[in-house]
Amino acid sequence: MAAMESSRAFDPWDPAFPADPYPAYEELRARGRVHYYEPTNQWLVPHHADVSALLRDRRLGRTYQHRFTHEDFGRTAPPPEHEPFHVLNDHGMLDLEPPDHTRIRRLVSKAFTPRTVERLKPYVEGLAGELVDRLVEAGGGDLLTDVAEPLPVSVIAEMLGVPDSERAPLRPWSADICGMYELNPSEDAARRAVRASEEFTEYLRGLIEARRKEPADDLISGLIAAHDEGDRLTEQEMISTCVLLLNAGHEATVNATVNGWWTLFRHPGQLAALRSDHALIPTAVEELMRYDTPLQLFERWVLDDIEIDGTTIPRGAEIAMLFGSANRDAEVFGNPETLDLSRTENPHISFSAGIHYCIGAPLARLELAASMTALLTKAPGLRLAAEPVRKPNFVIRGLEGLPVAL
Repeated sequence: MAAMESSRAFDPWDPAFPADPYPAYEELRARGRVHYYEPTNQWLVPHHADVSALLRDRRLGRTYQHRFTHEDFGRTAPPPEHEPFHVLNDHGMLDLEPPDHTRIRRLVSKAFTPRTVERLKPYVEGLAGELVDRLVEAGGGDLLTDVAEPLPVSVIAEMLGVPDSERAPLRPWSADICGMYELNPSEDAARRAVRASEEFTEYLRGLIEARRKEPADDLISGLIAAHDEGDRLTEQEMISTCVLLLNAGHEATVNATVNGWWTLFRHPGQLAALRSDHALIPTAVEELMRYDTPLQLFERWVLDDIEIDGTTIPRGAEIAMLFGSANRDAEVFGNPETLDLSRTENPHISFSAGIHYCIGAPLARLELAASMTALLTKAPGLRLAAEPVRKPNFVIRGLEGLPVAL
């Protein structure tokens, strides 16, 4: 068994760690396939093959409450004051298991189709172009607030049918809710998440009521109408789905955009190759998501005992799958520490795998390619204006901003 001392390099609360966790991951992979980490009472899994297999293993779950009570599972129920967050979170696809997950994902898929995403393509590309035009007119700015954030937030808001005048709180609500996904979140983070959950829920309840009375050509109307053999989404399931689509649908895209450009600025040879050949954009998007993964860690509960490399992980334990480490595993990726925008064999797991594979992956790819194309075309001399500051967050990893000049 790889004991906790083997994971001494893993320290998510050391500011230097989120800045560059990859040397620690390399050490973890070299030391073994599984490591117990006492500060979070989790088992860390750093290898691609194990992470990929565990994402598909039905002995693990995003929840355990479909099979066990908190007490049966040896866990403590969340405090009552956190209930608004958990009601919102626990009714979304990401934190459900079959049969509820199967039913909700099937119904959501009826509204969130590839054709829906394809229909958005002109809007996404047009908006990306407008945002970059403004950046160019200003002679530069913050790539995060000027392009990376407004693009996916506007796209999800457009899909859901949120009017322009009501979109301002969406990003702050999302950021506060996502604070609860960090390791051992503080009580202050929990309070902000609860408040955002209450406000976002109340807003969506009103929007759903309006769409029931007067349907429109938007995703909320589609979720209201979606049915299958008598099954429909409950109002709470619709609310949780909308919040999940906003949170998952833009947090990763925002961070993939700024992490990606920060990576490109530090690899001028690769950036030059991309500027001279825009046909590299599809593989560049995949490689940048592999090289600096926006979601570094994904958790699962152990519902039935499993064994990894001779170590039994008992029912009731929690596994932390290290996506960022898996995406740098030399057993899967040739020269994994090298950024190669032409890499074609790229089975990264940045969008997860199995039944919880990201339903919004096609939309994320569309948005990332659209913003990259617009920046390469309209701002060919884009350069770093100042060293960016990295957020202290580890799980959802990004920058405070990315100052750029032309």
